[in-house]
Amino acid sequence: MAQTPEHPNAIGDAPPMAPEPLLTEDVMLLLHQPASGAIAGENVLHYVLGSAALTDLARTGLLDVTQRAGSSQVVATGDDDGSDAILSLAHSALTPKPRDVHTAVALVGPKLRGPVLDRLVERGDLGRERRRVLGILPSTKYTLTSRRRDELMERVRSALVDGTAPEPRIGASIALISASGTLPQFHREIPWSGDVYTRAKELERADWSAMAASAGVAGVVNAVITNAVVAAAVLPSTQ
Repeated sequence: MAQTPEHPNAIGDAPPMAPEPLLTEDVMLLLHQPASGAIAGENVLHYVLGSAALTDLARTGLLDVTQRAGSSQVVATGDDDGSDAILSLAHSALTPKPRDVHTAVALVGPKLRGPVLDRLVERGDLGRERRRVLGILPSTKYTLTSRRRDELMERVRSALVDGTAPEPRIGASIALISASGTLPQFHREIPWSGDVYTRAKELERADWSAMAASAGVAGVVNAVITNAVVAAAVLPSTQ
């Protein structure tokens, strides 16, 4: 049984959350490996979660993008109403000045692992078992407690194996996971092949206008996902 270290970033009991799961939640749930309880790509997880969180901020009107000296820069905008603790955490990390996308992802991503796992437990998608290894070291094991990951994975598999056009959230999830280099670790659920690789890379380069409410927001989403691909690609994936 794989176990993960006790996380230090819990938001607290019953934090506020939006009724619809965030893209950040979907990505983390997909990365959970049911057979082992591990999270795929732990060494690049902060890039993936940070990029997903920036995308969530853009989709909810809390992030804007500008171009400076050929670089995409993002800045937190709007008034965060506190209705979702994860979005608030990401939003507050980015105020008050513009930052390039890589820097923004690096600021937001490391804060998210624990809170997003807490959120999935709160929604009933994961169960959490705390224990001590050798009676001393605290550890936590997460197990599936709903069918939501199965439903998400079926849509991912349909897009990558059958070539079905994915809905925007699924397409963005695939793009981020593919960029992390962890997609081959899903071989039991998504048989790895050249076609799967090619389709995933196409989604990394896709136009995400359909995910956004306006052309301006679409520009943010595209910039975040594109830069996430660049950032994650330079690091080796966990094997």
